Amino acid sequence: MYQPLSVFIGLRYLRGRSADRFGRFVSSMSTAGIAIGVLALITVSSVMNGFEAQLKGRILGVLPHVIIANGQSEPSQASIAQWPHVMDTAPIQTTDAVIQSRTGLSAGLLEGIDPEANEPLASHLLQGDISALRSGDYKLMIGRSMASELQLRMGDSVRVMVTSASRFTPIGRIPAQRLFTVAGIFHTGTDVDSQLMLANIDDVARLSGIAPAQANDLRLFLDDPFAITQLKQKADLATWTDWRRWRGELFQAVKMEKNMMSLMLSLIIIVAAFNIISALIMVVMEKQSEVAILKTLGMQDRDIVAVFVAQGSLSGVLGAAVGGLLGVLCSFYINEIMAVFGVNLLGDGLALPVVVNPFHVAMVLSLAVLLSVLATLFPAFKAASVHPAEALRYE
Repeated sequence: MYQPLSVFIGLRYLRGRSADRFGRFVSSMSTAGIAIGVLALITVSSVMNGFEAQLKGRILGVLPHVIIANGQSEPSQASIAQWPHVMDTAPIQTTDAVIQSRTGLSAGLLEGIDPEANEPLASHLLQGDISALRSGDYKLMIGRSMASELQLRMGDSVRVMVTSASRFTPIGRIPAQRLFTVAGIFHTGTDVDSQLMLANIDDVARLSGIAPAQANDLRLFLDDPFAITQLKQKADLATWTDWRRWRGELFQAVKMEKNMMSLMLSLIIIVAAFNIISALIMVVMEKQSEVAILKTLGMQDRDIVAVFVAQGSLSGVLGAAVGGLLGVLCSFYINEIMAVFGVNLLGDGLALPVVVNPFHVAMVLSLAVLLSVLATLFPAFKAASVHPAEALRYE
């Protein structure tokens, strides 16, 4: 098979001579370092992507992505439904509330919904049915964590107090309150179970001191909650509230942790790239006479540079390829691998979520190859600067 002369010589230098064991060892370690760095970076990135996707599905899958307050007359609900990324719209009324049982108090977000509209939490109900939230019945649905904390069961009565609305009484000003009956318990496996309460939109409006006809806020669910920035630029509404108000800090923390982990693991690849520099400098020092002979035979400086760039780059490409393959395999089978060693990070019955993003894998591989090529430039230009007369003076 035809090979350019520079690549052919670079391959010969990469394999090295049997007597040059130390040089081959350093070259092998640089290749192994790149492979380990790529393996670790792909695996950790895939696990972090999995956690982010799990949070996105469990938390943002049940919370409204956008709330447009006061039922804007322009644009209308029909026109909002035609906006990009908008999957569903429905009326809603939200307020902060305190819930009191016979055994304790808890606080959370009270959502008033239309039971006839699509409700994502319906698929997470352990007991009860969304249709039980009829107007005027003052029925309430709570999460399993809240029910356990307050020792509540189906049919129990609880007192719900709204802090944003108050009434004057002979003993002073007190929050608006009403007895509700527990008509459903849901479970999402997140902190939503201890903070969210559902009731009929008319009942929440009355408790908040609003006429039911004026409870016309709109909630939006998007096909991608992270597309919220693009949508807000299009809408440009002053009365806009989105999921970042309730869960923005959580996802920002996950993103920052993922970036920091990627930065730290990238240092492994950078150290391996420095090993390539060391290995090539050793080769250049050893091969000075051979480089001088090649130059006297007519080889140009750019060809000499290409020889050592090919040698270092091939080492980086080999390490990136091996690390990429092992990283993808390790990501897919990480739970099975941990089970073999008896490691369980999340507890019995729970597995690490994994999402292998091809774009992230391609970025990691490109970074490894790019650093490998950049690491070859200094030794390559150093080799090209060899003067044949000086190198061969004592040969």
